[in-house]
Amino acid sequence: MNTGLHTIRNQFGTAPVFLTAISTILGAVMFLRFGYAVGNVGFVGTLVIIVIGHLITIPTAMALAEIATNQKVEGGGEYYVISRSFGLNIGAATGIALFLSQAVSVAFYVIAFAEAFGPVFDYLNQQFGWALSDRRIISVPTMVVLAIVMFTKGADVGVKALYVVVSILFIALLFFFVGSTPYGESIQRMDWTLTVANPDDFFIVFAIVFPAFTGMTAGVGLSGDLKDPKKSIPLGTLAATITGMVCYVFIAYKLAASASPDDLNNDQLIMQTIAIWGPIIPIGLAAATLSSALGSILVAPRTLQAIAGDKIFPIQRINAWLSMGRGRSKDPMNATIITSVVAMLFIAVGDVNFVASIISMFFMVTYGSICLISFLEHFAADPSYRPSFKSKWYLSLLGAVMCGWLMFKMDAGYAVLAILIMTGIYFAVSYTRGEGRGMASIFQGVIFQMSRQLQVFIQKAEKDTSEEHWRPSLVCMSKHSFQHYGAMDILRWIAQRYGFGTYVHFIEGYPAKATRQQATEALDRLITLSGVSGSNVYLDTLVAPSAETALTQILQLPGISGKENNTLLFEFAESDRGNLDVIIQNFNMIKAMEFDVCVLKSTLRNFGYHNQIDIWITTNDYQNANLMILLAYIILGHSDWKGGLIKIYSIFPEDQLDKQREDLLSLILSGRLPISQKNVELIAQNANTDLRSTICEKSRDADLTLIGFREEAISHDGSATFDGYEDMGNILFVNTTRAKAIE
Repeated sequence: MNTGLHTIRNQFGTAPVFLTAISTILGAVMFLRFGYAVGNVGFVGTLVIIVIGHLITIPTAMALAEIATNQKVEGGGEYYVISRSFGLNIGAATGIALFLSQAVSVAFYVIAFAEAFGPVFDYLNQQFGWALSDRRIISVPTMVVLAIVMFTKGADVGVKALYVVVSILFIALLFFFVGSTPYGESIQRMDWTLTVANPDDFFIVFAIVFPAFTGMTAGVGLSGDLKDPKKSIPLGTLAATITGMVCYVFIAYKLAASASPDDLNNDQLIMQTIAIWGPIIPIGLAAATLSSALGSILVAPRTLQAIAGDKIFPIQRINAWLSMGRGRSKDPMNATIITSVVAMLFIAVGDVNFVASIISMFFMVTYGSICLISFLEHFAADPSYRPSFKSKWYLSLLGAVMCGWLMFKMDAGYAVLAILIMTGIYFAVSYTRGEGRGMASIFQGVIFQMSRQLQVFIQKAEKDTSEEHWRPSLVCMSKHSFQHYGAMDILRWIAQRYGFGTYVHFIEGYPAKATRQQATEALDRLITLSGVSGSNVYLDTLVAPSAETALTQILQLPGISGKENNTLLFEFAESDRGNLDVIIQNFNMIKAMEFDVCVLKSTLRNFGYHNQIDIWITTNDYQNANLMILLAYIILGHSDWKGGLIKIYSIFPEDQLDKQREDLLSLILSGRLPISQKNVELIAQNANTDLRSTICEKSRDADLTLIGFREEAISHDGSATFDGYEDMGNILFVNTTRAKAIE
């Protein structure tokens, strides 16, 4: 990321920020379209437009002031703020859209400047018969002169000119407010909702008027030229925003009280009729539009220069050429040329309303991004985010939501087009740069805080410990994570939707630099494998001097969901039975912690075709039956087992078979389990029945077999509990602490 965004240009104070913003706010739309707004939606409707507009601009101004006081704002203004908060990919997409809106704004204000010559054209027509109607004979030369002035004189002359034009602007407003009309003098009772006969739709009027509110961040584009951006940007931006809002309320009232709706709608220079000296209004319009054009042509090239300075464009020669500056202040001469060309293209269109709609969309996107940054930063609680000025999270959220909503209310087509353009730029920059920092860190912070709050809430909340609402929260410990993947598969199937899974890779040794490095590398490998498999399992590593020590720690791990872990999963392979010793030696401790235990025996067949799961229920371990059924149901719900089936085999004395069948079918029906009655088979038990041989015979083609085992079997038979199941696929041995309910 480039850090040399021309930081030596530190010559301006707060006044240029305020003047650039206020001259853009009180600009062309105020003179040319505010009468139209009052005529079509009435005074009350215009107040609503002002309020809605400032529900966007005030939160944006406050969010921008907040972000600006948290970091050193260099050249590029809003682009710099967004790119350093969301990262260059998001920043580039928003920044290019912002540049286009600023460059188009130059065209908009130059076109509006030409409208100020309407009385001159009328005079020439009356006196000399010159029927001049195409305002481009004024706007095109004006744009050329403006570009030449900026190219030859730079920012200094632009800022100096702002003082002059803002003075003229306020004189024009003063003359307007002290003026009067026969309509205003004759009116006895003001109708606050009076409009023309067939008024335009509210949101059409809003879209045309909204550019009047978009100038409040214009001064931010001078960030690289300010002595103290952290002071000047908040103070200048907020002062201009509030000043503009107050002025607009009084202007709307003066218009409604001084002219009829028809006159307001038909005469775009109605303020000239109302003012005490009419010619001051075209002069003020010229001053306002010229100052707004100056403000935009000061800001747009600096945005483009900063974008190129970050090497966003794929061709480095273009980046070098656009980022080039002239003199000690590094004025963006080459970027000014591009800005002038873009503006000239839109001047050729000549339609003020069309250009205003384009501006509104891109500014909405920019303002929404700024508000979203502020909102997310409030919840991320990043210690490095320490702004000296703080907005409110709900104001930032309001601004972001309002931007999105109004984009589609104003013009859904333009809104979709603006989003598609920004999305295309984002993917193009992501492809060429491959950088995605910024956004992820903010969202991670938000997620961390949400997770923390939820964990605390769940811990304090009353627990539902009823067995009918039981769900598996498994934790698995393994030294052989990269040799055997069976346990990881079981975990990811269970954790996909209904349960939770934690996988801990155990490294035997003592905590040290070498084992820490080993643990970091192992975790990176596990995360990569987990991403490939689409796993929802939480992964971790643990360094401990022995398996017993590691197991002691794992049994006390908090559950990742806020729910305590309740099941321990082990895995051993037929060719490597070392893990069995850990299970046997520590089984009593595990049960003392009231954990259910699952032991996966991995075979060369692995999980076969993921088609058939067999469950074996016997009189000796009937308590395990419901847990095995629930686990099988959860595993079958994973897409890997799509189209699979569950078979239940039950071995009971012959005199109990009918009752056992009735109980099983009732359990399946009442529990809404996806098990067909034809897949339930009862086997009569007698003195000659060899349980393990029967299981091997019946389930030799199963892809996973669930078999229950008792605590007493571990004490009596040890590792032999898991022997005698040759030529089968993977087997999951299950032992529950308490019988689970299926409701």
